[in-house]
Amino acid sequence: MATAVQKITLAPSRDIPFSKLVLSQSNVRRIKAGVSVEELADSIARRGLIQSISVFPVVDADGNETGMFEVPAGGRRYRALELLVKRKRLAKTAPVPCVVRERDGAILPEEISLSENIERAALHPLDQYRAFQDMRDKGMSEEEVAAAFFVSVAIVKQRLRLAAVSPTLLQIYADDGMQLEHVMAFTVSNDHARQDQVWEAIKDGWNKQPYQIRRMLTESAVRASDKRALYVGIDAYEEAGGFVLRDLFEDDDGGWLQDPSLLDMLVAEKLRDAAGGIAAEGWKWIEVGVSFPYDATYGLRELAGEAIALTPDEEATIAALNAEYEQIEAQHEGADEPPDEIDHRLGEIETALAAFETRPVRYDPADIARAGVFVSIGHDGSIDIDRGYVRAEDEAPIVQEGGEPDTHDLANDDADAASNTRTVIAIAGQTVEPAEEEDGIKPLPERLLGELTAHRTLALRNAVANDPRVAMTALLHKLVADAFDHHAYAGALEASVRHVHFPAQDEAFGDSAAAREAEQRHELWGDIIPAEEEARWDWIDRLEDTDRMALLAHCVSFGVNALYEKPNPYGGHGVSQHGLDQRLAQADRLARATGLDMVASGWRPTVGNYLGRVTKARILLAVREGAGDAAAQTIDHLKKGEMAKQAEELLAGTGWLAEPLRLTAPATIGDDSAEDGGEQAMGDSEPMSHTDPRDDAPFAVAAE
Repeated sequence: MATAVQKITLAPSRDIPFSKLVLSQSNVRRIKAGVSVEELADSIARRGLIQSISVFPVVDADGNETGMFEVPAGGRRYRALELLVKRKRLAKTAPVPCVVRERDGAILPEEISLSENIERAALHPLDQYRAFQDMRDKGMSEEEVAAAFFVSVAIVKQRLRLAAVSPTLLQIYADDGMQLEHVMAFTVSNDHARQDQVWEAIKDGWNKQPYQIRRMLTESAVRASDKRALYVGIDAYEEAGGFVLRDLFEDDDGGWLQDPSLLDMLVAEKLRDAAGGIAAEGWKWIEVGVSFPYDATYGLRELAGEAIALTPDEEATIAALNAEYEQIEAQHEGADEPPDEIDHRLGEIETALAAFETRPVRYDPADIARAGVFVSIGHDGSIDIDRGYVRAEDEAPIVQEGGEPDTHDLANDDADAASNTRTVIAIAGQTVEPAEEEDGIKPLPERLLGELTAHRTLALRNAVANDPRVAMTALLHKLVADAFDHHAYAGALEASVRHVHFPAQDEAFGDSAAAREAEQRHELWGDIIPAEEEARWDWIDRLEDTDRMALLAHCVSFGVNALYEKPNPYGGHGVSQHGLDQRLAQADRLARATGLDMVASGWRPTVGNYLGRVTKARILLAVREGAGDAAAQTIDHLKKGEMAKQAEELLAGTGWLAEPLRLTAPATIGDDSAEDGGEQAMGDSEPMSHTDPRDDAPFAVAAE
């Protein structure tokens, strides 16, 4: 005969006026720890009482209930409520949700108090980071999240940055495979693939220190404290399209500049402009470099110029500065330390006086005509100009003893030559022509390339998600490559499917039509897909074929990768040039198969996403391509900022696309190439027919 299982009975709950509650001496908590009572009171004021209080009836000497209730577990909540009552924010008779336990039951109040405190499971830090992320995704600003939890905005930014680390690494952290310090170190890069690669490289090694992770993630970047960055300036670098990554957890000296090639280009341009100004002085040659070896002047004769004397105005300025300095010192004589503003002013005076001590030097015009200058960058980012060095081959001829001296004036000849000879400027040993005002069509900055191709990738994902047939072809193409071609390169679809994230985004990216459509589609599927794995299998198995294909297309779309990233010429981590070429070519093929139209997807050239990020030459080229030569001529005289604004208006409605958003010509074009499908590429590209490409090219989809 089976024994009946005894059912448990839960203690009843009821609302009890706060004035009827008293603290119990049975509460085991004696030491304060965790959130303060004041913070808990603020939380209750905002959110209400989240957890009920366990209470026991208070009895008199005869064992009769008095109508009062003691609180053995929940003392901090009681004190927080008491504080709110004192602040007149809670009425004394306000009902408090309580669980009422039997006074003479088998469970003692001390057991209830101890159990509540030791059985409480602390929230994993990762859950907090993700909760902050969810709140921001649902519309709360970082300031609002900070206010809700009574922390600083900086802490919220840190938590959000932690939540943005690679999902793979966050799962390892959740499984106790790494420490929080490791996760913090990974935040110095937004590239999830690179984060995963670094962890794979060090996880089994002896050196897994956070500093090693930071070093590996920033090895191709340039510190903001580098003298090249100081010379160009962070603002100028960012205006040119460069991106600076900051470490929110460690002192990073201003962060890391992620586009070294752009920085070097800006450095070369600024140094060349500086050299052009110095060339007007008439020097024969100018050597330009970030720095020079210590023996760069070996074998050269240094000219002894004459320091220019102070002008009367400069002497008067020096006297005034010295007088002010002495007056300030006299006023604060005997003080342990002057006020900050006074100390700052003294520093300004000292700097101004020091500038007068380094006097400019005057050289003889004949010497200038045969001598040269070294232009480099000082350790503090200032320009370092070292004038007056003569090469041996440029020395004046020496008249031999007993020979006939020249009858003409060598000095005048040298001066005349200086006026008719252009200074030779060499950068890194290579002779360059003087810079023009507008130096033509430069390569697009890598940051801008990343942003533009992010727009294209997002639109391409949306196109794949809306075309189940292409998605199935893409997936099958990937599986065939995995099974039959073991040397296939990663391409435009990384189908595990592993979600490919966007490391570079402009401000309008999240508000684009493709982003909104993808988000809405994802939310619709998320509302109906079962959360339990077993139930999910059965649900998918019962789907109609049409719904099954639509869901497949949506999931496959997250692996589409048409992003530009800087190739690694040395192999190893990152993508190779050949791999990048394969990816972009396959992305074009996928775009043709889906009939992707970047203009229809909502991309428009604006000051923020393109025109304000490129040179004047590229702005004019865009207007010529999109609106014609006449339109370009109306703005070619403007400064860059105004030119970009006018160009945005001229290009509105023209359908012009930036080069990274255009389709390239197919690798092979047959007689019926007009049927090859896809969007019409803008600019110099030929228009394509919008006939469905799948009728003639069923195997033309890239899926790797």
